[in-house]
Amino acid sequence: MNQNTDKILNSFRRISTITVVAVYFLILVGGIVRSTGSGMGCPDWPKCFGSVIPPTSVDQLPKNYQDIYLEKRLAKNERFVASLERMGFEKTAEKISNDKSILVEEEFNATKTWIEYINRLIGVVIGFLIILTVWKSFKLWKTDPRITLLSIFSLVLVLFIGWIGSLVVSTNLLPWMITIHMVLALFLVWILLYVNQRSSLLLDRKSVSVQFPDKIKWILILGTFLMFVQVVLGTQVREEVDHVAESLGNLLRDNWVSQLGISFLIHRSFSLVLLGVHVVYFFWAFKYTLRNSPINVWTQVLILFILLEIASGIGMAYFGIPAFLQPIHLLLGSLILGVQFILIYQFSANKKYKLNQI
Repeated sequence: MNQNTDKILNSFRRISTITVVAVYFLILVGGIVRSTGSGMGCPDWPKCFGSVIPPTSVDQLPKNYQDIYLEKRLAKNERFVASLERMGFEKTAEKISNDKSILVEEEFNATKTWIEYINRLIGVVIGFLIILTVWKSFKLWKTDPRITLLSIFSLVLVLFIGWIGSLVVSTNLLPWMITIHMVLALFLVWILLYVNQRSSLLLDRKSVSVQFPDKIKWILILGTFLMFVQVVLGTQVREEVDHVAESLGNLLRDNWVSQLGISFLIHRSFSLVLLGVHVVYFFWAFKYTLRNSPINVWTQVLILFILLEIASGIGMAYFGIPAFLQPIHLLLGSLILGVQFILIYQFSANKKYKLNQI
């Protein structure tokens, strides 16, 4: 490759890295939205109370604003239900139609409104960053068309995530809709990490030969799958926490954990299985990798994130689920999945490319 290509690759890698960081920041902010109960701070989408800039006082809204936005949400849900029925998802459509929680319209709260509004603004910024990533990727079409195609797909995916986000609002935060929204965000991160790592390997061509037993990659793949399951389980625990908090009037936080059901017990016990799998991975990784190789360094990062995740989980379990720890716990889980994906890619790419020493 010539110097011009290297320059293009460097530019693409920088913008894709910034985009990945921004998406993780949005995941953190999304966790703050959830932990503060601000998800319905804006009852419509994409505007907020029908405005580009939301109100700061209930006096700026009509007296029957709750009826107005409830009617709009129900109209949107009817269209969504009709679409589900046409696609053959009659049971899901019926479940949404019969869910009475959708009929509840929250009262205006300026703090919650602006927390949700900031969340949406960050989403818009990420949309522009992904558009910039796609634009940068066009210059790499001849070098590696897969980077361009996946960058375009990431833009399509972020638009789809935005649409799902609008349905999350219209269905009044149905838990399974929130889970779908979260899973799609993780897939977006993985795609962006893939094109970022792929461009990095094209740049890093001075190399040393490294050989690894396949068992290291496969135990890591197992750990990644289990971690993904754990994150999904965590969303179910979060649903239970919301129900308990509501039943206790958001008081007596020290009693919340004792009120949680089987999902929490599975989530807590499953963490021990995850830890055991990763202990095996860490042992093999440090045994077979070079001390300053990218895989070794990323493995150390993975250890740090797992320890912090365990610490935040313990903090929530024994200190009444502090609100500030909830988004941190979610972010750390997402970061673990990201680092695992990078490591899997590094192991897989090692068979085709020779990896650089740092």
